[in-house]
Amino acid sequence: MVSKVIIVTGASRGIGLAVTNYLLNASHKVVLVSRSQKDLEAIKARFPSQVEFLAADLTNFDTAPKVTELALKAFGQLDGLVVNHGVLTPMQRVAESTIEAWKNIYDANLFSALALVKAAIPHLRASKGRVVFTSSGAALHAYASWGAYGSSKAALNSLAQHIAVEEPEIAVVSVGPGRVDTDMQKGLREKGTSMNPKEHADFVEAFKGGKLNKPEWPGQVIAKLAVEGKPDLAGRYLSWNSPELASYREQ
Repeated sequence: MVSKVIIVTGASRGIGLAVTNYLLNASHKVVLVSRSQKDLEAIKARFPSQVEFLAADLTNFDTAPKVTELALKAFGQLDGLVVNHGVLTPMQRVAESTIEAWKNIYDANLFSALALVKAAIPHLRASKGRVVFTSSGAALHAYASWGAYGSSKAALNSLAQHIAVEEPEIAVVSVGPGRVDTDMQKGLREKGTSMNPKEHADFVEAFKGGKLNKPEWPGQVIAKLAVEGKPDLAGRYLSWNSPELASYREQ
């Protein structure tokens, strides 16, 4: 397979790290973005010729063009974009929430993604590239106190649909990773006291019972979609273990 150049955000841990490791082990080149300089340096040390990175906060929208510029400067092209970063907290019921908190979550989950896609589109047109959004089942199913998170992910899915209509040369897909054993899941177990008790208990029991997905499972699917996602998937939201994505799974 020809080596591709892929941007991965939220790359230092969880699903983003799993995506990164899969791409690197498949000999692709990656431009990594997260706020953790130390973690990104460690990945760069393991794969010095395949990795460039930017430690930055993507809610500063000036970061987005810097990321694409880094990809072009380091590797001469851009073939894919994995938008994996996002936040769940603060978890607040609508009546007790603040507009400012909603804006902050939308900046992290939607508008920073939009900024990245806008910066990447001209280069992805040239390469007939791919965009993969890490979405969530919360875009389709409501949980008490998840309003900002779930609606921002639903908006992300809609963004994918609109890009698919406007940019037929770019294959864009949103992937639901299911319940994954990540820091975000840990945070909701510890801070999800505003959830419905039964629903919160279900998340806790899923963890205790070993029922959470390993990051590598959806991570592998997302990575392969970023490299070879088929155009007929464009604009769709799909669960990582859906029949439509069977060919992108190895286990």
